[in-house]
Amino acid sequence: MANAGNTVSIVEKLIKPIADDMYFEIDNIEFVKEGQNWYLRVFLDKEGGITIDDCELFSKKAEKVLDEKDPVEQAYIFEVSSPGLDKPLKKDSDFEKYAGRLVDIKLYKPKDNKKEYQGELKGLVDGNIVILSEDGEISFEQKSVASVRLAVVF
Repeated sequence: MANAGNTVSIVEKLIKPIADDMYFEIDNIEFVKEGQNWYLRVFLDKEGGITIDDCELFSKKAEKVLDEKDPVEQAYIFEVSSPGLDKPLKKDSDFEKYAGRLVDIKLYKPKDNKKEYQGELKGLVDGNIVILSEDGEISFEQKSVASVRLAVVF
């Protein structure tokens, strides 16, 4: 059985130099089993956003290294994509990088009878996610937050 965390760590070490050479940021890597199949997903970002051509070029280079080094025990499907317009914020550095942007927050349990909030991200302060909403400044314990995503406004 695969150790997903260890696999992600090993794969990241192998493909990070490729991303660095292409001026891409590895936003996230997932190694997950869905149904009968294992998926190795790499989410890339760069200034101005990632294109389908960027994903294809990176995929070809990364596949070559992964095939050569063969760090994954079982068969898997390799996918490369961008994190999307509604990028999830997961790392502490994301909260600094995207401060000032509008975010959508979903909570595990309601706070003030609401489980969903939207506001301008102020940042991560002492383990709390802080936003400025129409109701004023609101702070959420990181462990109480199910997800934080960049808001998509049309």
